[in-house]
Amino acid sequence: MMTKEWMAQISNPEQWKTWFNMVPQPQGNPIAGILQDAGASIKPEAIEQLKNAYVAKLTGLWADFMAGKAPELKDRRFAAPAWHASPLSAFNAAAYLLNAEFLSAMADAVEATPHQKQKIAFAVQQIVDAMSPANFLATNPDAQQTLIETKGESLAKGLTNMLADMQKGRISQSDESAFEVGRNVATTPGTVVFENALFQLIQYTPTTATVHQRPLLMVPPCINKFYILDLQPENSLVRYAVEQGNTVFLMSWRNPDLSMQHLTWDDYVEQGVIEAIRVTQDISGQDKLNMFGFCVGGTIVSTALAVLKARGENPAASLTLLTTFLDFCDTGALDVFIDEQQVALREQSLAKGGLMSGRDLGSTFSSLRPNDLVWNYVQSNYLKGKEPPAFDLLYWNGDGTGLPGPMFCWYLRNTYLENSLKVPGKLTVAGEQVDLSSIDAPAFIYGSREDHIVPWGAAYASTALLNPKKPKANRFILGASGHIAGVINPASKKKRSYWSNDQPRTAKAKPLSAEQWMEGATEHAGSWWPEWAAFLAEHGGAQVRAPGKPGNKRHAAIEPAPGRYVKVRAD
Repeated sequence: MMTKEWMAQISNPEQWKTWFNMVPQPQGNPIAGILQDAGASIKPEAIEQLKNAYVAKLTGLWADFMAGKAPELKDRRFAAPAWHASPLSAFNAAAYLLNAEFLSAMADAVEATPHQKQKIAFAVQQIVDAMSPANFLATNPDAQQTLIETKGESLAKGLTNMLADMQKGRISQSDESAFEVGRNVATTPGTVVFENALFQLIQYTPTTATVHQRPLLMVPPCINKFYILDLQPENSLVRYAVEQGNTVFLMSWRNPDLSMQHLTWDDYVEQGVIEAIRVTQDISGQDKLNMFGFCVGGTIVSTALAVLKARGENPAASLTLLTTFLDFCDTGALDVFIDEQQVALREQSLAKGGLMSGRDLGSTFSSLRPNDLVWNYVQSNYLKGKEPPAFDLLYWNGDGTGLPGPMFCWYLRNTYLENSLKVPGKLTVAGEQVDLSSIDAPAFIYGSREDHIVPWGAAYASTALLNPKKPKANRFILGASGHIAGVINPASKKKRSYWSNDQPRTAKAKPLSAEQWMEGATEHAGSWWPEWAAFLAEHGGAQVRAPGKPGNKRHAAIEPAPGRYVKVRAD
């Protein structure tokens, strides 16, 4: 049907009018309705220029097709030999790529505010990616070839896979039967020593005879499960920290149910992180802790430390922040979902109670990379009937969590939308005015260079908020790769690289911008984990005998790690 329509554009002049007069579908251009809804427009002369360029390219493509000249297909979606073996399939793919180029150019030519243009471009890209002929059996020669070779078995298996995913409400990205939490992921030995309605606290079993005096308290994100930090032994950041001689405590957030639908950001700070600090101090006998936060876990732990500082307490011997927003100056790919209208809609439905489902959160993140996280699996799992491979990281990615509505809405408005957390005294949390600059602790701040969730420049911006009068107390490290792969880069693998900038600077020197920092940075081969281990050791205190058993009289062992909370699946 697509091929017929595109060919008709050549032979029927009336078809061109429907493409370029910006009439909404089904009569006209696919993005006209998007522009109409956004109140945006494109200048007629811009449309004319795009039309002329498009007509010339499509006419040339058609002429090559009629002459038997195969088009060049550089897109990896059309890399399989079957796309090149059939002239019609090759033309179909090339015509799709040309149409995609045209639609993207139209979105770029829109006259609107920068945020409106971003939203329009995002919506258009979703349409473009969905329209790929690789996504449909009738226009995917590679899937058709598999169908013939398997005598229909691939189609039967694909339908079975699709029906199973429909029941789960999500696309399977990994062989989920290959993993089980506590059996071959989240296996670092430890014990749950505390629990309340919001989290369990795990104390991990030491592997060294002596440990640093000050324990490490790790606060993972409450979006998805904690075991991204403890996948398998060879790529577990938790196990690595234990092996470096740290007594490690870690919060395992509960996957919220309706009994938690009224919990707020204040609850996650007070009943969550602050309570975990109290218990860790009590069990370890140490007032000072090495604190750690990953992604939104870092935002929560920083808020908690600022609240405690306002109360006259300073429990942090150091603070580690991995891919964390404190200054939401650049919210990356997620910015397309953040504006007053969208936040107000969430508040209307969730601010007074309810749950932001893990399914919705997962769909949001998948939409940021639809070809990799959606259509790739549609083609493989459904059209070709293949089973997804066993991949621990993608298994974790599919094991989502929800969030209490009030907490989620507070987070959206006060951080992503209004960027108020960075302003001293603007927000009140748990009864205290929040001032991140009051946190008195050396900071290890990490960003990932290709991170589309927390752009590294935004992670670097934390250096201006923490220790403003003692900039040498902050150490920033930039790792290669993205939001997750950059963090989970085991030292033993000797993969990727990272950057540091240790050039001496005077106390009166102006802070470096992210670009200036990068200009003076040095690249190092391998993992940044040893840099972090050295930072923890520097602030870990004296070496003492490792604890003989977990917990204490007030906080006895409850159950083995990883505990019950992490095993609760999202809806």
